[in-house]
Amino acid sequence: MLNKVKLALRIKTDAFDSEIEGLIAAALSDLALAGASQQQEDDPLIVRAVITYCKTNFGAPDEYDRLKKSYDEQKAQLMMATGYTDWGESDG
Repeated sequence: MLNKVKLALRIKTDAFDSEIEGLIAAALSDLALAGASQQQEDDPLIVRAVITYCKTNFGAPDEYDRLKKSYDEQKAQLMMATGYTDWGESDG
């Protein structure tokens, strides 16, 4: 996932790896808190949401509002999509 995010951010150096890894972890945690708990890091929708989250929080502040809105929409779609949440599943 790190390499995909770095490519999307147009980052070639390893100098920001720690910060980017933290953003990836935060994105995955945010998605889980929203109910998208069925996360596979190779899933294209999860990857796209994580990339958008990272772009929102790393880089050009003038793009923040547009990217935040995009991330929120992606997260909302994952929250409603079958196969991404475990809401409604019972233990018995």
